[in-house]
Amino acid sequence: MKLFQQLLVAPAALGLLAPVAATAAEFNLDGVNKYASEEQVTSISQFSDVKPTDWAYQALSNLIERYGCVAGYPDGTYKGGKAMTRFEAAALLNACLDRVTEVTDELKKLMAEFEKELAILKGRVDGLEAKVGELEANQFSTTTKLKGIATMTIGGATNGTVSPVANQVTTSAATGPRRGLPFTLNFPTVQAEQISFNYDVKLILDTSFTGKDLLRTTLRSGNAANSVFGGSGSALLESYFQQEANGNDTVSIDRLFYQFPVGANFTGTFGAKVGQADMLAMWPSVYGSDTILDRFTLAGANSVYSLTLGAGGGIWYEKDGFSISASYISNEYTAPYSYRTDSELAGGGFGEGSTTTVQVGYAGNNWGAAFAYNYTAANTTIGNLQLIPVSVSAINVNGSNNYGFSAYWQPEEAGWIPSISAGFGATSFNGTGGTTSGDVYSWMVGFQWADLFMKGNALGIGLGESNSGLSNFGLEVWYKFQVTDNISVTPAIFWIQNGGIDYPAATTADMYGAVLKTTFKF
Repeated sequence: MKLFQQLLVAPAALGLLAPVAATAAEFNLDGVNKYASEEQVTSISQFSDVKPTDWAYQALSNLIERYGCVAGYPDGTYKGGKAMTRFEAAALLNACLDRVTEVTDELKKLMAEFEKELAILKGRVDGLEAKVGELEANQFSTTTKLKGIATMTIGGATNGTVSPVANQVTTSAATGPRRGLPFTLNFPTVQAEQISFNYDVKLILDTSFTGKDLLRTTLRSGNAANSVFGGSGSALLESYFQQEANGNDTVSIDRLFYQFPVGANFTGTFGAKVGQADMLAMWPSVYGSDTILDRFTLAGANSVYSLTLGAGGGIWYEKDGFSISASYISNEYTAPYSYRTDSELAGGGFGEGSTTTVQVGYAGNNWGAAFAYNYTAANTTIGNLQLIPVSVSAINVNGSNNYGFSAYWQPEEAGWIPSISAGFGATSFNGTGGTTSGDVYSWMVGFQWADLFMKGNALGIGLGESNSGLSNFGLEVWYKFQVTDNISVTPAIFWIQNGGIDYPAATTADMYGAVLKTTFKF
């Protein structure tokens, strides 16, 4: 039937449908016999009167080459402009139908020859359909996908600290550096030079109701809180466990937000627990697929790109690589070392400790750059970055203005040329005794070689400084072995200038460390 439909739109078939105003006396039976008995044409070039400029040239060529059911006149012409008699039309149609019969016979022979193979394929298709039906019948949701990341790390560091002591100093309070405020004060009692074995697990539930929106719910648990790699350990170490949250084998909600399109180029986000990066149209760094030190995950502008979590919302505009993002997050975090009981340090509301971020960026095919501004509201007393029992010079800070510029470039093909990510950030404080922007700054440069030595593997080198009166230059080197599509093993070493404390002398000391990280994705 398909062949006959093609004939109807072909020029020869148009001739079949054209009205023929001929009488019986005008029918030339000899011409019809000659037309039908002429040797079959195999190429359109055999017709002397058909040119490539003719409007039906391609259609006629297809009929000849694909189906071989077009013949010409004895003089080697096609006479495409001449009206067909009904007898000529019958002869042409009969030739094409004979060809269809031949094709059908060939298909029957092939089907008989590959009967066993076809039966096997049919069985496999039936089996797949049965499995798909079973999955659809037993899936917990038609709108939700589950994915997970489980990480286990064994390693240690010199001159680290764990188990901070409360109420050691009453003139200063501290909060997490990436929870809304730029500094942390630690009060160490134990030097951590032992081996630590930790884990971090995230279960991510992504739900879409329209195909264009996203409801994300993330469950997270870990056991790094009281180790040198956790939030209660050395804040200067800033391990990857500290990127978002950690705990003592307690499952918590790490993300809960809803994202949806607003018109053609806008995207809105709001949630009871959302992060800054969740509301940015682009991220101005390609370094850190397997980084160890948390400072290198913040694009060099450590005071601008925070890991604050809380209630908030934002919107971004994106078109042709250019983007503008704006967001607000209320800090939910309550400082673990606080000696104040008022609401100034409490989280969960819209007020103290909140962060407001605006970013303007551009992401091209293999490069991108962004300028970001962040205002962090605070009303607490903090001091210069000094470790206890070194005296603290306290200032009353009402908030901070944070600025950052970050950019990246990556080669079009993976190989010996690495991607390069770099960034710089600075902070100025509002309040009595506040410092200037030049006193607090950070920077980083990250090199990453993708598919180095083997596809899926990667080498990374990150270096940078976080300076707020005490220089903390850091360096890390890691290599990721992609064992399977879902399992990777990453050994790494790192060094942080003034990153630890020599206890009980209570003087700052450099920190060295090494870890072996295994990551499972499912």
